[in-house]
Amino acid sequence: MLSGAFFREDKIVAEIKKYRKPLNLNIGIIIFAAIFIYACFYIGTYFKTNHIRPYEVREGSLTSNNLYTGIAVREENVVYADATGYINYYVKEGGRAANGDLVYSIDETGKLNEYINQNSLSESSLSDAHLAQLKSEIVTFSHGFEPDNFTTAYDFKYTVKGTLLRMSSNSFLESISDLGSRYGNSVKMCYAKDTGVVMYWNDGYEDLTADTVTSKNFDQAQYNKNQYLGNEKVNAGEPAYKYCNKEEWYLLIEVDEYKATELEEEGYVKVRFMKNQLESWAQVSIIKSRDGGLFAKLLFNNSMITFCNDRFLDVELLLHEETGLKIPNSAIVQREFYLIPEEYILHSGDASTYNVLREYITDEGKTDKETVSVSVYSNVDGEYYVDADVIRNGDKLTKNDSAETYTVSKSATLIGVYNMNKGYADFRQIEILYQNDEYAIVKSNTEYGLNVYDMIVQEASTVKADQFIYK
Repeated sequence: MLSGAFFREDKIVAEIKKYRKPLNLNIGIIIFAAIFIYACFYIGTYFKTNHIRPYEVREGSLTSNNLYTGIAVREENVVYADATGYINYYVKEGGRAANGDLVYSIDETGKLNEYINQNSLSESSLSDAHLAQLKSEIVTFSHGFEPDNFTTAYDFKYTVKGTLLRMSSNSFLESISDLGSRYGNSVKMCYAKDTGVVMYWNDGYEDLTADTVTSKNFDQAQYNKNQYLGNEKVNAGEPAYKYCNKEEWYLLIEVDEYKATELEEEGYVKVRFMKNQLESWAQVSIIKSRDGGLFAKLLFNNSMITFCNDRFLDVELLLHEETGLKIPNSAIVQREFYLIPEEYILHSGDASTYNVLREYITDEGKTDKETVSVSVYSNVDGEYYVDADVIRNGDKLTKNDSAETYTVSKSATLIGVYNMNKGYADFRQIEILYQNDEYAIVKSNTEYGLNVYDMIVQEASTVKADQFIYK
């Protein structure tokens, strides 16, 4: 007879049973499971717990974020062509032309234009002065170029092209009498009727003033600048060039009411031009436009030539550069305290320890006094700011050696941070000198405040007052 089988007529049927492997627990598996459970618990607790991060107080400075885009306004005098033909320029853009200087010529037939094109300067014939001028223009453009404002690349292209054409035209000035006899009256020479800085472009803002400016004028997406180029045809009555004969000019920037009040109180402000980092002082006045907008007028009496080819200028107003202890805004917290008159505060032998005499009712129903140690956080106008966790509203305090009493009720708040030098969240009052979106500059070495290298809680919301902190 086979084990695990039985006989049925002519068949042998085998009964097969599934083998169950016995569970073998050993000490290694138990320890591993315990470690795994502990690790999962610790990780879960870590992500649920507010982590207290320290911040070391250091000295630093802050400047307010005062970046603006301004519109440059000058007294721009437009000179119009008095004939139709091809124009050629003989004064470099941004150069000063004296009264009677040859500025441009108009070729009515186009023959002078063909002659200039056939005999234009090659790259190898540029003088050192011309090369220096081109290098200066390239460096200036490279320094101020921003990819977000690619249209300036086209302005630069036309500026360089115009410069090269004027260099080419200037080479014929020495033989101008020969050219006049060759082409006769078909070439008209046009001379400056006034002294001024010459500019070869227009944009429709030539007549803009502080009285007519509106917010729409600051929309650079709708702004168009037209560059005048030599060897191009102009019609009589069209602009030929423009000039400015005054060094005084101004920038208009759009401001809100708060900034307008601040600038008006200043009177004068130091301005940094982002294009070349030049700094200059400007006289400030506030203008209210017809559409209700507020604009600051920054008046300059220098640098007009430097920026004569710019209508929009990015500037920084250098205001409020404060120096002190630099802390993050996230560390700042407000806390409420009770105000106790200084005559009710008792000083012990330790100058940093303060006490009050508080009345209380004994078990026998009698009134008695007890000495309570309190923490003082500030002293303003003869009133001490005392921790509200020790003194309660309605407590009756007694003067030392006097029957006069004071009932606690008056409270106020202080702005401060949690100092963690002693291993717990110790509130310290701060005096903010200046503050931006991320940091604050606070006064150092105050009686109840901070000192350099103090450790404070970086995120004040992660702790409570007097909470014990593991450092």
